[in-house]
Amino acid sequence: MDTLTGLLDGPRARGAFLLRTVLEPPFALRIQDRAPLTLVTLVRGSAQIIHDSPVRLGPGDVAVIRGPEPYTVADDPSTPWQTIIGPGQVCTTVDGVPKAHLGVRSWGDPVGTGTEMITGTYQLESEVSRRLLGALPAVLVQPAAGTDRTLVGLLTAEMSGNDPGQALVLDRLLDLLLVSVLRAWLAGPDDGVPAWHRAGRDPIVGPALRLLHSAPDKPWTVATLAARAGVSRSLLARRFTELVGEPPMAYLTGWRLTLAADLLRSPDATLEAVARQVGYGSAFALSAAFKREHGVSPQQFRRQTPEEHFTAYAPTSSPVVVLARP
Repeated sequence: MDTLTGLLDGPRARGAFLLRTVLEPPFALRIQDRAPLTLVTLVRGSAQIIHDSPVRLGPGDVAVIRGPEPYTVADDPSTPWQTIIGPGQVCTTVDGVPKAHLGVRSWGDPVGTGTEMITGTYQLESEVSRRLLGALPAVLVQPAAGTDRTLVGLLTAEMSGNDPGQALVLDRLLDLLLVSVLRAWLAGPDDGVPAWHRAGRDPIVGPALRLLHSAPDKPWTVATLAARAGVSRSLLARRFTELVGEPPMAYLTGWRLTLAADLLRSPDATLEAVARQVGYGSAFALSAAFKREHGVSPQQFRRQTPEEHFTAYAPTSSPVVVLARP
């Protein structure tokens, strides 16, 4: 399993919130929806995403925004907020007056000649793996020149329809657009890319990482990994630690517990089944390791709200990465 597949393997968008927005300058939307992940595609005009620092978007650019921290989409950083988007995508003026929709998945100013954007939001934490959220910068921008215009065109066309199965089609198109941006990010310069992904290109560490990602349930040791990679234990351990930032077994533990956290959000998954899937011999062993790593037991983790999950496990760094134009 390659690292991109590892990032995206798991739950996907399910009834994702998708909206076409048309706004006449000056405009400023304050996004406080606590969503784990959002994609914004600019169709025409210009806008700025204001997180830690403003990032300008032009026609065709795609921005991936990691939640749950609030951010602003505006024509200019100095424009005061006019609209608040809260949890559940409830949209009001700053005075609390609900905003009206323009039609199927459309909202904004009726003139319709200003900035137009398409927003796709993964609304539940269970739709996005914690591994992905932990790897992403706060804002990742793919310039228009590197964006898959076919996908954007399909998404735009499907937005106005209401045929049977429309929501499923939109979910999958949103997933594909996300994958296309992430592929470009991971294939490009190392700015902001996780160390373990860069290490995946190494001829010694790469094979070991792929083994850990594809079969976390196996009883791996440094010796068995080194044998499969065709190198000595000491060389693998040293090289792995240099490139990834931690020893192989520490990385494996973190990977297993990250997978366990994703699996535990499924109400049908038993603790025993999750333990087997991620390489622990018993539910007790998984519980002990999980609590050491995260400070709560698996049972407590399951009882937490999505917002509590975000507070406890969301990344603390918030870089902004703009991909180079091809």
